[in-house]
Amino acid sequence: MSRLLLTNFLKRFTQIEEVLAASKTMITSRVHANMRSASTLCTGRALSAVPRFQGPHLALPERLVGITSSPIQVLPSLKRSMARASSPVQDAPTQAEETFQYQAEVDRLMDMIVNSLYSNREVFLRELISNASDALDKVRFTSVTAPEVMKGREELEIRISCDKEKGTITIEDSGIGMSREQLLSNLGTIARSGTRKFMEMMKESKGDNNLIGQFGVGFYSAFLVADRLRVQTKSHEDTKQWVWEAKAGSHEFTIKEDTEPSLIRGTRVTMFVKEDAAELVDPVMLSRLIKQYSQFISFPIKLFSPKKDPKKVVDEEATKRKQESADMKAKEEGKEETTPVEPVMKTVYEEKWDWRLENENKPIWVRSPKDVSDEMYNEFFKQTFSEFLDPIAHVHFNVEGTIEFSGILYVPGMAPFDQQQQQLKSKSIKLYVKRVFISDEFDDNLMPRYLNFIKGVVDSSDLPLNVSREILQESKIVRMIRKQLVKRSIDMIDDLSSKEGGEDYKTFWESFGRNIKIGVIEDQENREKLSKLLRFFSSNSTQQADGQMTSLDQYVSRMKAGQKAIYYMASDSLEVAQSAPFVEKLIKKGYEVLYMTDAIDEAVATNLLKYGDFELTDVSKEGLKLEDSEEDAKKQEEVAKDFKQVVDFLKKSLGEKVEKVTVSDRLTDSPCALVTSKFGWSANMERIMKSQAFGDNRTMEYMKGRKIMEINPEHDVIKGLKTLLVEKDEDRARDLAELLFETSLLTSGFQVDSPREYASKVFTLMKIALGYDISEEVEEAETNAPQTSPSETAKQVLEQVEAEVMDPNDPWNKK
Repeated sequence: MSRLLLTNFLKRFTQIEEVLAASKTMITSRVHANMRSASTLCTGRALSAVPRFQGPHLALPERLVGITSSPIQVLPSLKRSMARASSPVQDAPTQAEETFQYQAEVDRLMDMIVNSLYSNREVFLRELISNASDALDKVRFTSVTAPEVMKGREELEIRISCDKEKGTITIEDSGIGMSREQLLSNLGTIARSGTRKFMEMMKESKGDNNLIGQFGVGFYSAFLVADRLRVQTKSHEDTKQWVWEAKAGSHEFTIKEDTEPSLIRGTRVTMFVKEDAAELVDPVMLSRLIKQYSQFISFPIKLFSPKKDPKKVVDEEATKRKQESADMKAKEEGKEETTPVEPVMKTVYEEKWDWRLENENKPIWVRSPKDVSDEMYNEFFKQTFSEFLDPIAHVHFNVEGTIEFSGILYVPGMAPFDQQQQQLKSKSIKLYVKRVFISDEFDDNLMPRYLNFIKGVVDSSDLPLNVSREILQESKIVRMIRKQLVKRSIDMIDDLSSKEGGEDYKTFWESFGRNIKIGVIEDQENREKLSKLLRFFSSNSTQQADGQMTSLDQYVSRMKAGQKAIYYMASDSLEVAQSAPFVEKLIKKGYEVLYMTDAIDEAVATNLLKYGDFELTDVSKEGLKLEDSEEDAKKQEEVAKDFKQVVDFLKKSLGEKVEKVTVSDRLTDSPCALVTSKFGWSANMERIMKSQAFGDNRTMEYMKGRKIMEINPEHDVIKGLKTLLVEKDEDRARDLAELLFETSLLTSGFQVDSPREYASKVFTLMKIALGYDISEEVEEAETNAPQTSPSETAKQVLEQVEAEVMDPNDPWNKK
């Protein structure tokens, strides 16, 4: 019972405290509000005139009403608070503004730098070599005004070695070195770059430099592969050599004087490599990383590595066998003495460790183009991109102005075998910043997809990189570089196309022609330039012995007087395009027709639309207008009237299979052809779209549309059909109309709906041609045909129409 009373008491006490706190807050806020109003309305008057709350009782907020059965008595302490709140207000002193510094957990910060900043741990060697190169640049710059800094060690170089037994990698340079204070400042402060500070000093003195570092975190990338670092260094300004040491994951480091100094000047970084990175402690691996990232560093990079030198020695076993053979032969010949044979020599390879130069390949893009021969360009291309064929073309450029960068672009001698895979991830452009390799994976940042076959190097000091120097950040500078690279590439290809002979461009087109076509489709800004590079077969080129493809400029130069369009025929092969019924009259009248036989060609034409002042016209679509004379036009009208009965009959017989039937003015040898509407798919495009794995059936049905049948009034078959209609033999005329339609489907590039039924009709015609009587077969077929009532026939027709126009995947059609 006592516990229950105590609980109720505490609960009631808590509620009272809550009421008192709320009341005090409400009273104080109201008093302050009244005082502000009084101060505004009665400036200078005593604040004692402000109305005050009377009495000890207070109105409570709704949520607190009901907690007690009687008004709450205000405690004396609350009365005193109310009195203070209602007394004349004095300005409270304002607390002074304070400034604070951000604090950082050094352990966490180091962990972020090591494990989050870099995506590839192999870059540790690039960063350390770049630091060494900066140190060498600094001492070289300093020696201009203070030659004595070179005393004792004049060679400027970087030396790299490894020790598998100790698990260490060592990078040593003969650069500027560091004093104790510089060690503490540069390596003891994260994100402080000694190189940046030196660069600022050089800018003040207006000196040129090739210094690389700028962020002050590259050194710590060594912890990607090492669990302990030791830095030994000696500055040219200091008589002592110092040692800096730190462990991965620790926020502490030590600096002490080196008791066994061995450096004249420079820095030696020793990495104690982690167990999971032991494969890096190998001269072969280090050589690969040097060549990948730092082969164009200005200073010599020497690696202590083995080399197997050939050496001639006597092959004792082979010499012994040779001597035994000679002795046996002499014994057989009866000779008592034998002559010693010549010793047999063999080549052995002796492993010899020595300092070997790793960066022999020089950055020829920094030289003037007039000082570089074609042989040097070709050799650089082969070494840099591991190619075995000479490039077809190259361009060496140097851009100055708002941004500065230089480079070389190449057109390879042949397309890669995995060109389709290369389009997904291109590594053709190698980016360098001050000769240090950054990356070759940029997707579409530096080159558009259609130019991913272009190989080259780009070097700049203005590129915006992230701190790890791995990611090229999107910016105005990047867009300007991309624009320049695209322009230089297109100009290089254009120069190649204008060379006499054209063999090099023919080789180029066979390998990379489709890339140019993709460019016409995708690159609206450069579409006009790219269209000049297009090549197609044509009715003119196929008649020539060499069968050369033609450009659009060449086509225009051969156009007939008064011709207003460029005519093309799209098909899946050159043979089909040449035999298509749509080109018959055009060729007979002397018009040249382009044959577009690549799957992408028709998309190129529909995106290009015009070339100069001439529209590109598909001869397989309706609306083709030839430049006929008025006499020809009148004659065509008369013929159309004469064959109106045939036109009407064909439309009636074929029904929904065709949109309309017209008398053609484009056919000469074929009896009829099927064309599509101007904005619908041609037969070639319909075939391509049907082959797409993820094609949209509804879009396909809409774009296919209904076909337009054009008949040739001069053809014997059409004349024979007209005769059957005049003789009222509509049954035979109807059969002929069906066969005409299905045959024209094939000759126009479409597919017949039922190849089996079509083949049956052809076989029947063969029998008739061979003299067989097929009347019994026809009667038997009619007898065996199922008898259906008119209502059942109507139902079948309705179901057939629904099947043709409704999408089976449409959920609204589910029954």
